[in-house]
Amino acid sequence: MSELNIKNYAHIGDAVYEVFIREHTIMMTSNLQKLHKLTVHFVNAGFQSELLKKLSPSLTDEEIELARRARNIPTSSARRINKALHSAATSLEVVLGYNYIHNKERYIELCNIMENFLDL
Repeated sequence: MSELNIKNYAHIGDAVYEVFIREHTIMMTSNLQKLHKLTVHFVNAGFQSELLKKLSPSLTDEEIELARRARNIPTSSARRINKALHSAATSLEVVLGYNYIHNKERYIELCNIMENFLDL
């Protein structure tokens, strides 16, 4: 399989991260309003940035390089108040997206590690 553009990894990483979170939050409540609040708590740049920091010691050299490259993706939206936070969140998404595409076993391993940092 050929290498994809780093933005493509962020795109798929965003989707699989949200599914990962939703798989956990649906076990907590059936109330749609509470589900939404829980999901928003975990699927935002601030939380994802902190999650990347906690996950960093477990990352491989290749994943660290992917995260570094992802931080350099230019943001296109003027509404991004904290670009550093957004860049860190994108870095997490790239690492997850890359592994989801190229190494499902590692993706699952990272998800298992992330579960330890969710205050569910």
